[in-house]
Amino acid sequence: MTTDLKSRLRAARSKAEGIEQHDQAPDAPAELGDVKGHEDAAPPMSKTVMGWLAKYSKEFDEALPRCVDRGTFFAAVRAALPTLSRCTPASTLQALLTCARFGLLPDGTEAVVKRQGTTAVFVPMYQGYIQLMHRSGEVGSVHVGEIRENDEVSFTPTAPAPDDFVHKVDIRKDRGEVTHVYAFGWMAGGARSAVVMLSKADAESIRDEYSEAYAEAKAAKQLDSSFWHTHFLDMWKKSAVRRLFKLMPKSAELNRLADADDAGDAGQAQILHAPDPESGRLLAEAEAAAQAAEASQEPVSPKLARKRAAARRSRGKRQRGGVKAGV
Repeated sequence: MTTDLKSRLRAARSKAEGIEQHDQAPDAPAELGDVKGHEDAAPPMSKTVMGWLAKYSKEFDEALPRCVDRGTFFAAVRAALPTLSRCTPASTLQALLTCARFGLLPDGTEAVVKRQGTTAVFVPMYQGYIQLMHRSGEVGSVHVGEIRENDEVSFTPTAPAPDDFVHKVDIRKDRGEVTHVYAFGWMAGGARSAVVMLSKADAESIRDEYSEAYAEAKAAKQLDSSFWHTHFLDMWKKSAVRRLFKLMPKSAELNRLADADDAGDAGQAQILHAPDPESGRLLAEAEAAAQAAEASQEPVSPKLARKRAAARRSRGKRQRGGVKAGV
């Protein structure tokens, strides 16, 4: 009998289409089971989905980083579930577990878990990318802004920071439509990155070249199923932030997030790109061992070396019973 998560997910995916919505599911834990107020949602909340999440509560506990509060995460999940009632339980489970492993809240700000047909898809927002930049410990802050038609802007990429970019807003008059989006970051050490600047035409070019979800929605004339249709400005900002993180200190987790983001857009399994809890633990142990090994090879003073040698001789004598009390 298979018990590992990947095997269960594969089995779930093959059976998902045949699961009936009236199947009885086990009671969900308190964080997931309290869905009063959603009974009248149209369509009604799926008990099958709640059951699946209850079965995998242990995997969620292992997936969530310590910096993310479990109650806050599941409160966001509970609010999102009514919109996912038509999704297969297996896809809902994968999308939410992927979100948990990255430590992002599916609250519409850091990330969204949305319905695409009968599939639940994890969509990190630009604030989610920024959250992971901050967690790396090497990024102090990230700024994302909008330039509008009537704003005053000076941008000279070849000038040294901060003289290369000036953005002024006159709050006394209407700013007009957004013409550009920009992003830059400050490192923990005080240095500032280059400024990433994207025009609306740049954003549309990125959308047309890379977003399979947008192309499919456009071809099917389903203009409410793609985030590029419904959240264009947010996706524009995310494109700027994704370019920015390539200019910042490298982060394996950010690269994984971008891969999971692209996989969701292409209709592929996203959880394969999410950090694996077991791999994370092994990596942490390996890094700790490497640090200990490096520390053991650091040069020491002759005096400290003699003390360490004397301590080793003393331990050897005690082990052989050769040290008398009081000596």
